[in-house]
Amino acid sequence: MDAAVRRVTRKQFVSTLSAALCAPVFRAVPGAGAQSIPAKPPPGRVAAEIRDEFLHGWRGYRRVAWGRDEVLPVSGGAHEFFVPGHSFGLSIIEALDTLYVMGLDDELTAAVSWLRDNLTFDVDGEVQVFEAIIRMVGGLLAGYAATGERFMLDRAKDLGDRLLPAFMKSPTGAPYRYVNLRSGAVREAHSNLAEIASNLLEFGELSRLTGVASYRAASMKAYRAVIDRRSSLDLLGTDFDVERGTWLGNVSVAPNPPADSFYEYLWGGYRLFSDPQLLEWYRVLTKAMLAHQIDKVKGSLWFRQVDMRTGEPAGQVQSELAAFYAGLLAKGGNRETGAKYFQTWRGISDRYALIPEEIDYATGSITDGRHWLRPEYANSAFDLWRLTHDERYRQAAYAYFTAQRTHCRVSGGYTVILDVRPRPMKRGDLTPGYWFAENMKYLYLTFTQTPRFDDRTAYLSTEGKILRGLVR
Repeated sequence: MDAAVRRVTRKQFVSTLSAALCAPVFRAVPGAGAQSIPAKPPPGRVAAEIRDEFLHGWRGYRRVAWGRDEVLPVSGGAHEFFVPGHSFGLSIIEALDTLYVMGLDDELTAAVSWLRDNLTFDVDGEVQVFEAIIRMVGGLLAGYAATGERFMLDRAKDLGDRLLPAFMKSPTGAPYRYVNLRSGAVREAHSNLAEIASNLLEFGELSRLTGVASYRAASMKAYRAVIDRRSSLDLLGTDFDVERGTWLGNVSVAPNPPADSFYEYLWGGYRLFSDPQLLEWYRVLTKAMLAHQIDKVKGSLWFRQVDMRTGEPAGQVQSELAAFYAGLLAKGGNRETGAKYFQTWRGISDRYALIPEEIDYATGSITDGRHWLRPEYANSAFDLWRLTHDERYRQAAYAYFTAQRTHCRVSGGYTVILDVRPRPMKRGDLTPGYWFAENMKYLYLTFTQTPRFDDRTAYLSTEGKILRGLVR
């Protein structure tokens, strides 16, 4: 599977809005059913278990794919994520702050050394702007925060400069989807909310650290390009033509991708930069979503798809990637709704052990049975634990961890699941780079009290990068 196709499964989910409707109950699945919930050991022991499992995956990567973008842990292969034939060491960049907070200093030293000697962005190849920002710019900024190694900030700036043409060449300021790192040539004007605006945290930090205002200014202009075109209901569409400034359809799929992190970065931008405009936008858009998109089926809270102009229902599917929204709602002041939405996902986790990629919540049927080592559910458990210190969120996180250990662990690390329904589950052959950035970090920070992480000031990006809160 090539990189473009793989990433559609993560942040560019396209909702299936025409599924047949049946009785609104979750169907029994052969080999599945309610899962036994493991007893949770003391927090320190859980943190040690999580660290050990991260090391298992990391050593699998080092053994057969060191310096490559991603590892294939079953076959023992590797491949490049962005540019065929060229590696950026993506999994290394993704892992930097995880290695730091887990105290894996020898591994971190090796990672820093590889990047110092090998990482360059002077490449005649195009990258997806969204992925390059959240994964590589963000990863290098988190690595700089962890280590103080100046070359990481310098290379983050170099990459940011090479990505700016995607914003600057756009008539609306909303970025093109692809840019050539050497020539600055841009491509693909048809974009979506997440790709247009999931750059403010990384570009804002880059502006703060370098004193160059153009990065944050580009992000704010991109936000305005779509928010200024919201409907009279204060709802947004999903797909957008960055040249014409028009919506490509009228359906709001939030909090599903590809709209998810658009909203996440409004709140995060406010938290990091104290910008009242971002807070106002977040509150206006969130109020509209809660008013028009909440749907309740047999006591569970979901978010339906609706027509942005009328609020009329347009679909009842939910992506696992939307599970992040439980934590965001709670952080943003809607704690009760966030807790209820998390409980919805807890029910899915308890039933299938691993959350499938997509479900039709009206029929209770799985419409995509894959489990792509997603971190969103663990992300919300982490956020809600930080807010409440309610042990139920630690229990949920531990059950998620043990399920991944049971079903995704292979001799070469951790791999994706092709279908969560059969037993044993059908395994694939990929450790996505984000596994090193997100899954184990959220879980570890839920159970540890490491002095390297200041919970009071910390903020993590949509890719799990600790942009604030690392203590050197």
